[in-house]
Amino acid sequence: MTMQRVAVVDYGMGNLHSVAKALQHVAPGVEVLVTGDAAIIAGADRVVFPGVGAIRDCMGELARRGLTGAIRQAADEKPLLAICIGMQALMQSSEENGGTACLGILPGRVRHFGATLQDTDGNTLKVPHMGWNQVRQEAHPLWTGIPQDSRFYFVHSYYVDPVDSTLVAATTDYGLDYASAIARANVFAVQFHPEKSAAAGLRLLENFCRWQPEATSG
Repeated sequence: MTMQRVAVVDYGMGNLHSVAKALQHVAPGVEVLVTGDAAIIAGADRVVFPGVGAIRDCMGELARRGLTGAIRQAADEKPLLAICIGMQALMQSSEENGGTACLGILPGRVRHFGATLQDTDGNTLKVPHMGWNQVRQEAHPLWTGIPQDSRFYFVHSYYVDPVDSTLVAATTDYGLDYASAIARANVFAVQFHPEKSAAAGLRLLENFCRWQPEATSG
């Protein structure tokens, strides 16, 4: 039996070592490939699309390295997990950098939290949203074994605002309830960093490595 291959997309942004190490820890029987080769990504059984930094740089590097097609193909054909900027890049556009066109795989925009973000007591909230926060799950196989309202680790100034509310797989409260995870068919995307989120994050990565979306997406 051929070993399952998970490609972690390397486009020069993000701590790919920590993502790859976490995947290897939770799925020792899986071959984890950190790669910027579109052909290897196309040949993988699953794809992880991580990232940190600015969306314009992300989109520019994806285009420069010839990887936009590989991401779109993965979104059409196989389990795809997008993380942080990877999640935002799936949308149609972002307000960041004065407005940036994204991949357009999922309908919606990426919006800035704003300079006047407040909690329910009227206290000013810092942007970026950084640190641990609760995630309120909607039913999805990737939440298997993860208690409701588990805390995950976030670092971001922008949030995803999907057009279709049925895409929302989880919400988080930071001055507003925003989509901290979205899902459609074989695509799952999270704003937080599962590789930095202790047991809950590792369980999500393990669930991804086992996920068979064709049996659950209808």
